[in-house]
Amino acid sequence: MIQPTAHSRQKIAGLYLVTDRALCGNRGLEEVVSLAVQGGAACVQLREKDLPTRPFVEEAKRLKALLSPLRVPLIINDRLDVALAAEADGVHIGQEDMPCDIARRLLGPKAVIGLSVETWEDVEAAELMDVDYLGVSPVFATPTKTDTKAPWGLEGLTRIRAYSSHPLVAIGGISRDNAADVILAGADCAAVVSAICAVSDPRMAAADIQAEISWALKKKQRNKQHLIHP
Repeated sequence: MIQPTAHSRQKIAGLYLVTDRALCGNRGLEEVVSLAVQGGAACVQLREKDLPTRPFVEEAKRLKALLSPLRVPLIINDRLDVALAAEADGVHIGQEDMPCDIARRLLGPKAVIGLSVETWEDVEAAELMDVDYLGVSPVFATPTKTDTKAPWGLEGLTRIRAYSSHPLVAIGGISRDNAADVILAGADCAAVVSAICAVSDPRMAAADIQAEISWALKKKQRNKQHLIHP
């Protein structure tokens, strides 16, 4: 069972890095992750579609050792076995992966579980599930993930926010230019891949995106307070 930590099952918010080893190039995945966290990434998802199990676990353990002292959660994409072996903080699963109720039973009550939603039916079904956030995928078209449904767009994200009680992680085509837009549209968190992994300065890129997210989160809070105390 995944061991509880101080940040397990906390509300997911801010900048969420999803890794892509190929995009990291010669800099290497661990260096990019380290630089992104220095720049403000608050959560890291290790996504490895083609890596065999043993090196996947070894990589996850190295990232866990890097991130744990910084209190940054490590989420494993798809693979519950890797998450368990590396004592990661949780998993992110898709609609064709392990069912959420089984994942919760295997990982325990303290694990973070994220679920991708690609259709409105997914959103409705997820409302009764014990998950910690919904990955709204994709918000915009993106070349890093092509096996998805049509983009939600900002209007779709706003519709999900009005319906769902879960925190929302927006992913797909997100960069510094639109990170604030997705937060204002209803997301709690903006997940990025190429906007950090594929750039020459991941730390600065993360800092720039986090600044946009922070501005938007503060604006939403001000708007909420104004509605309560006009």
